Amino acid sequence: VQLQASGGGLVQAGESLRLSCAASGKIATINTMGWFRQAPKKQREFVASIITGGTGGISNYADSVKGRFTISRDNAKNTVYLQMNSLRPEDTAVYYCALIRSPTVWGQGTQVTVSS
Repeated sequence: VQLQASGGGLVQAGESLRLSCAASGKIATINTMGWFRQAPKKQREFVASIITGGTGGISNYADSVKGRFTISRDNAKNTVYLQMNSLRPEDTAVYYCALIRSPTVWGQGTQVTVSS
């Protein structure tokens, strides 16, 4: 399984970005995919997750991003998205997509930098 993330960049506070993560390879019909982030000198932290496949699409968010970030999916493309609105400087981090299972499969990181 491979995860290809894209969409990071440099924006000003209050602006928006959308991250994408495409999964390829042998994956199950129903999965949990998500986004994590790691700021400099900090531990990697959970951002959001969603169940892909099926009809549910149940999502979860870290408290710090609730109301600003939205995770969504395109089952046909095995792709998840993270729409990030009202970005803040503290959202600056390397963002990683993940196929959450045992063991978790990580994509390469994509840098998000929010200037004040």
